[in-house]
Amino acid sequence: MKITVVGTGYVGLVTGACFASTGNEVTCVDTDENKVAALTRGEIPIHEPGLDGLVTAAVANQKLKFTTSLAEALQHPQDCVFIAVGTPPGENGSADLSHVLAVAREIGKTLTYPTVVVDKSTVPVGTADAVRAALAEAMQDRGTLVEFSVVSNPEFLKEGAAIKDFMEPARVVVGTDSEKAAEVMKALYAPFTRSRERLILMNVRDAEMTKYAANAMLATRISFMNELAVLCDKLGVDVERVRAGMGSDPRIGNQFLYPGVGYGGSCFPKDVKALVKTGKDNGVTLGILEAVEERNNSQKHYIFNKIIKEFGSDLSGLTFSLWGLAFKAGTDDMREAPALTLIEDLLASGAKVKAYDPVALNTAQKACKEMGLALENITFVKSAKDALVGTTALIVITDWMEFRSPDFKVIAKALATPIIFDGRNMYSKPEVNLCGLRYVGVGR
Repeated sequence: MKITVVGTGYVGLVTGACFASTGNEVTCVDTDENKVAALTRGEIPIHEPGLDGLVTAAVANQKLKFTTSLAEALQHPQDCVFIAVGTPPGENGSADLSHVLAVAREIGKTLTYPTVVVDKSTVPVGTADAVRAALAEAMQDRGTLVEFSVVSNPEFLKEGAAIKDFMEPARVVVGTDSEKAAEVMKALYAPFTRSRERLILMNVRDAEMTKYAANAMLATRISFMNELAVLCDKLGVDVERVRAGMGSDPRIGNQFLYPGVGYGGSCFPKDVKALVKTGKDNGVTLGILEAVEERNNSQKHYIFNKIIKEFGSDLSGLTFSLWGLAFKAGTDDMREAPALTLIEDLLASGAKVKAYDPVALNTAQKACKEMGLALENITFVKSAKDALVGTTALIVITDWMEFRSPDFKVIAKALATPIIFDGRNMYSKPEVNLCGLRYVGVGR
């Protein structure tokens, strides 16, 4: 099949590369000339395991190409045109649809043949109607009406495991009221659903809500465990044992029940805000999700509160070693990363930071600069060992694999005050204590 994907961000690039890998002819469109040139050379702007090889192979096989011209991409008939541009949160929390609707208008100005237009971006209920109206209006303005269908096909990709999620999906949600469009989508996803039927058909508005509902539920589970961890601190209870006991119940399961320093990334914070705003716009108070957001914002200060309990509110003259910067392991994404909140808190209290992350050093430095943080008080180093030199205590924020089994005796010798603040509950308190270190976890 012939496919155009508009947008080469995280979702668009993974979508284009995966479709190309199964033999489809895919054109990815982006307005950023430098980005398109870099992608054509095989330079991938994001860290996602396996993506670089997939893109390189697809380009070499002439199944994937990049361009800045949507008109060029749509010059020849396309079976599907995916809209995969950003929907950042507006000041009031609602999803900004300006990029999505701008692309819809451009498609309407250019399209000369029947096709299926697919909303791949995360969008609120009613967006497909707005996209359909924008397309039709642009066609009317040029005096040419072409048959088209608008489909909602939300993505369910975990950063760090996006290729596997796309290739072996738990489900493929397709929202459409057109039988013809449904058949096109079934054919497109057939290579990924052959072993088991995973494609779920529903109407467009149902599909739009499904994406938000899924992310909101996962965020709720995280915030629930984080809130429980705070109570466990007060009661002398180990939340990890509680988690194991809860998760063994098949009605609950153990997914997303790991307490920590709060969720971040491009999806959960934005989608919870957008769903709360949608509720308010329609006279419905989503109190549970408002509490989820409030707990998450509070949880990002959790480790810092532990630090000032230990060292006092004035941290002048102290330097803290920070392992992990990305909001989760497997990515270099710093959007809404809890590490940024922690660094901001530490610097505001007079401390300095030595930080290490396996892949996110560049994006972290850029994020800190954009936040206006004092970069002269942050040292970004190239190894976990280097991050320990000359520091007061160690803080672990991201659960990268290389942090899972460190030499605790080496850590104890390196730190001026032998304490580990474990923001991911990765370590065994008795084992850490035996090596001469104090252990401070989350709800432990």
